[in-house]
Formats: sequence, structure tokens, C-alpha cells
Amino acid sequence: MSILTQLFANKIYTLAPMAAYTDLPFRSVVKQFGCDLTFSEMTNVNAISYNNEKTQKMLQKSPQESPYFVQIAANNTENAKKAVEIINEIPWIDGIDINLGCPVSKARRSGFGGVLLKEENQEKLIKIVKTITSTSKKPVSAKIRLGFDKSNVENISKLLEDLGIEFLTIHGRLVTQMYKGNTNYEEIKKAKKAVNIPVIANGDITSYQKAKEVLDFTQSDGVAIGRGAVGRPWIFLEMKQKGSITPAQKKEVILTHLKEMVNFYGEYGVILFRKHAHAYSKGTKNASEFRSKINKATSYEEVKELIEKHF
Repeated sequence: MSILTQLFANKIYTLAPMAAYTDLPFRSVVKQFGCDLTFSEMTNVNAISYNNEKTQKMLQKSPQESPYFVQIAANNTENAKKAVEIINEIPWIDGIDINLGCPVSKARRSGFGGVLLKEENQEKLIKIVKTITSTSKKPVSAKIRLGFDKSNVENISKLLEDLGIEFLTIHGRLVTQMYKGNTNYEEIKKAKKAVNIPVIANGDITSYQKAKEVLDFTQSDGVAIGRGAVGRPWIFLEMKQKGSITPAQKKEVILTHLKEMVNFYGEYGVILFRKHAHAYSKGTKNASEFRSKINKATSYEEVKELIEKHF
């Protein structure tokens, strides 16, 4: 049984890649608590092809992560091919995901991500995707939006299927919308009907109930959770349990995340963990006092004790 056949035997819950958040420690936490599939942070093929140390670290995975896909962004075929050839030789990477949806202006200016969904860039998109799918020895997926400034998601989805993409994650907004407005699940539903490959719905999924509604409405093969998991990585546990978690489970997730941060980054992980601690404490009693103490804490034991007391 292939890795994808096994993966999509049931509806799946995946973690959508987010720069500065879905690093190895965060991914290992959600994987331990119910996430079915993880992706690396978006990685530029130009950086992979130069094989620099920082990029090599970004491609690493935790022992818990399986299957694990590396998400790449490409604006040229030469380095796309080089990057895929490097990934082919890394045994712990199970597949490649192509970012065709990133809406940020820096990516657009550089020709990465969502800008490739523009009609005038279709020839370039075809060349890049074909280069990646024909070079890769591993399964290739793609993450897209509905279109650049108007929805063309059915045609884009069919085109990518024809180019060898084996499953799609679709964020239900246009590139020009960034993260404004509501996710258009109707368009995701149309795309799902238009193709014969698995489709994962993405956008505004913040609870088990919402995930269930989206799966039922779109008939997708899974959901991808991005911003809904920031400050709430236990959302995957809620999905597996089909209901709310207990305060003890929440504390376990938070302490696991702290431990994974320190394991990966060393003592500096304590400092990097502060933004996550702030998000975890949102809406809790005496949150501002907790954040103030966390901002001054510099050791793992100190932060661990603050978490145990607060949560």
C-alpha cells in the first residue's frame, strides 16, 4: 500500500505550513496529539539548491513526523530541479508540496507562491510544476488558493492533476484577499468535484465542529489547519476525541511544546517559546501577569514551573 493510499484511507487532519510557527518543535507537538500529516515551513528552492546550513535545519523532521512533506516555493525551473534532486536523496522526507498560494507581497515580487496563479503566469507555472513532478521520486502535492484576483479553482485544480500533482490543499480565498473576508467553501466544493485526486480544505477552521461542517459540505478528503492551531495545537486532539479537551490535557500539550523547543533550539528555545506562551495564555485568568513573568524567565525549569502554576 502506497503512503498516500494509506494516508487517505480516512478523512485526515493536517497542519498547514506557517512561517515562523510550524517549525520542528511545533510540528512534533501536533503530531503527538492527533495531526495526520505535517509540512515543513515554506522553503525557497534557491536556498535548497545552495544547500546552506540554515535551510538544511529547516528540512529536518522529528521522529514523530511520518508522513512528512517538505513545502517548496519555486520561481525558476533550474533551481527547482536541483532542489528536488537534493530532496530525492533525503530518506526521511516522504513527499514534496509546492506552494502556489502564498499571498505576501515579498513572495509576489519574487515570483513565488500565489503570483503563479495569475493567468499570464500559467505557462511559467506549468513549466515549474512539470519540472518538479518529473524530477521527484516522491509524491508531489500542491497548496493553492482559489485564484489570483478571481476564482479559477476548478481549472487550476484540473491542470495540476494533469501535471502529476497527487493531492491538493485548497485555501478558500483569492491571493489578493490575503486573510481578509470569509473562506469560500463553495469554490472548494467545486474543485473537489472537478478532480479525481484527494482535496484538503483550508481556511478558518478553528474547532472540531467547524472541521466537521467543512468536511460534510465540501466532501473534501481532509482539512488543513493553520492559524487555528496557533495558540491551540490541541485542536488536533479535540478532532481525534470529537470534542473538547480537559485542562490537564491542555497543560500536557503546552509542556510538551516547551520541552520540544528546548530539545531543538537549546536554551534559546526558552526565549523563542515566549510568543507561544503568550498565545496559550490568551483569555485565561491573570494572563498579563503570567506573560510578564514568562518574558523575564530564561531557564527551562523556570518556565515549566510558571506553566504548571498558571494552567
